[in-house]
Amino acid sequence: MELNESTRRLQWLLGGLFLWSGLLFGRLVWLQVLRHDDYAAMARNQQQQLVELPALRGSILDRTGQPLAKTLEADSVVVDPQKLKDMPQAAAKLADALGLDRELLLLKMQQSKLRRSHFLWVARKLTPQESKRVRMLKFDGLEFRKEMRRYYPRTTLAAHVLGAIGFVKADDPEEHGNAGIEMSFEKDLGGKPGQARLFTDVNQTSYDQTILRQPAPGADLTLTIDPNLQFRAEEELEAAVIASGAEGGSVVAMDPYTGEILAMANYPTFDPNLKPARGVDALRVRQNLAVSRTYEPGSVYKVITLAAALEKTKLTPASMIDCGNGQLNLFGRVIHDHDKYSSLSMADVLAHSSNIGAIRIAMATGNQNFFDYQKLFGFGQRTGIPLPGESGGILRPIEKWTKSSIGSLAMGHETGVTSLQLVRAGAAIANGGLMIKPRLVLSKQRPGQEPEREAMEEPVRILKPETAVQMRQMMEGVVLDGTGRKAVLQGYTSAGKTGSAQVYDPMSNTYTHTYNASFLGFAPVGNPRVVIAVTLHGTTGGSSGFGGARAAPVFREVAMSALRMLDVPKDLPDRTLRAAGPVNENDLADVGPDDALVAFEAATLTTSPHSTSPDFTVSDDGGLPRNAAAVRSGLDVRDANAARSRVVSSVTQPLIRGGSPVPTEDSSAGQRPFFQEGQATQSSVPDFIGKTTRDVIQQSTAMGVPVEVFGSGMALRQDPPPGTALRRGVTVKVQFGR
Repeated sequence: MELNESTRRLQWLLGGLFLWSGLLFGRLVWLQVLRHDDYAAMARNQQQQLVELPALRGSILDRTGQPLAKTLEADSVVVDPQKLKDMPQAAAKLADALGLDRELLLLKMQQSKLRRSHFLWVARKLTPQESKRVRMLKFDGLEFRKEMRRYYPRTTLAAHVLGAIGFVKADDPEEHGNAGIEMSFEKDLGGKPGQARLFTDVNQTSYDQTILRQPAPGADLTLTIDPNLQFRAEEELEAAVIASGAEGGSVVAMDPYTGEILAMANYPTFDPNLKPARGVDALRVRQNLAVSRTYEPGSVYKVITLAAALEKTKLTPASMIDCGNGQLNLFGRVIHDHDKYSSLSMADVLAHSSNIGAIRIAMATGNQNFFDYQKLFGFGQRTGIPLPGESGGILRPIEKWTKSSIGSLAMGHETGVTSLQLVRAGAAIANGGLMIKPRLVLSKQRPGQEPEREAMEEPVRILKPETAVQMRQMMEGVVLDGTGRKAVLQGYTSAGKTGSAQVYDPMSNTYTHTYNASFLGFAPVGNPRVVIAVTLHGTTGGSSGFGGARAAPVFREVAMSALRMLDVPKDLPDRTLRAAGPVNENDLADVGPDDALVAFEAATLTTSPHSTSPDFTVSDDGGLPRNAAAVRSGLDVRDANAARSRVVSSVTQPLIRGGSPVPTEDSSAGQRPFFQEGQATQSSVPDFIGKTTRDVIQQSTAMGVPVEVFGSGMALRQDPPPGTALRRGVTVKVQFGR
């Protein structure tokens, strides 16, 4: 039967409906079954975000437990560009309140509005003052978000040690340590971030979140820094830098037995709470000069020269050194001293900082021995302190020395050191000959756990105990009778060495008339509790810019503060019996003239075989020269020896603990391990009658018997008498005469 027109149309309509339904069903199967996971993931990406939850950053504490750096809640400012009625006015108000660029902020707002975004960061982690100013602004679209902000309650105190935090990588939204302890211990302080799922609407505005993993807070670090001593060191350093016209400087104070850094001051300084400025000057003020600035140390390096000679030659502090009346021809290079000495005892070479005397001593030691001891003292290598940017200094191998290099090195040129290396070398003399690693962190403590104390590395012996005693005695002579007289302490004995090295200008290939003025010292002499290195870079003003004139007074003030804070008993009356006359600035000279110096930068371009020592004779008969020449104009040799005997008087040997030469962390202040096993004090007083000063000192040192020496010549009397019982703490007084 033939279908009519209406039926055919109906069939076509039904067929189209079935086809359309089939297409819809197929599409639904495609979307809901075959591509379900893909489209579900796309939906989640649009509606949900996985965000990182920052962990609470650990605090940094000083050795007293007070915070030097902590994390606080802070306001951050955002705007909703879609709600801003007057965008130019809003940008102007915010820019004025926060010190931002108006035009740049307005451009960001306009671009965000075009993207139909409802969220724009204006400024993050505001200071309380900034937050207060912004909260006074009232307009639609302005919002506050809570974030965590790093805060340094002591502002500039120990800023170079602490460092700062900031945005290290462009694609990382979180701040990290970018200097100092903040950078070195980022993993410990930063903790482990958490994770959350953030739900957003079509405008990417969040309305809910789910915590997937809680953040783990960072560990708290306790430093070795003493806040009061740190403040005092920074105060004295700043005053000295300004007074001397220096470009900067550093002070490092360390416990010579544990290696704990009690203070590390640098100037110029900065406030880590403030956003860093841009430019070279901003980077310069943030440089930790104590660990990163390499400089020629000058005469302070003579401590290393003499220590090496005591170990590797037959020279003694009383040995007479030919000083050539102030002039020496060293392989064609004429070197002048700052004064015309005919001859000096080895001790007086150090006390009066004779360049020629130091050169003679170094040549007697020999190139290889001298080089080896520079390495033993840690020069040319990093100390391993946990601070970024530490320099290892400059110590060229022997094959790169010229013939006269040993002369330059003997007085602290053709080498480069840092203040931290210098204080570690001084500690080795102060503690009896042990090289220790500087420590800056006492302990770490994670939330809910006990503190983990940082282990102390085992010291390494580099000097014999008797060598260390002799060096301490001679360094005390520098303070009492030499270039370091401005380092005399009230009520305490002290020892040290000055240094004044002319600053080299690589542009003109010459030395300038500015100086690196330094002082390395410790106190008290008998049982040192603190060793301090002071360095002022680029001092001006002639001799008034030398180490004895500028750096030694800083040592004096910092050392006095340290000894009081450590509650160290005085070992001298408040009014010392030694009547020191007025100090003449010229008597503090410890630097040679221009023709005594050669730039070690230029010297590195040539090499030569090992130099041989020219004719060199010393006297070893109890300190008396073989001729009647005066040690110095108007000074009789016997008077010089008598003065030297008085220098020895304040040095008493530390008590022995268990016979072990290795210090332990629980060593008491009055029981510092010093001598090797078997060197304990004997039970009866030895017989010193009829012996020379040198023999008495050597015998008492070997036995660990403290002595006090008066006069010169041969020992005539002693108290207590020989053979009597020797009680702990008793000093044997020996009277010498002729």
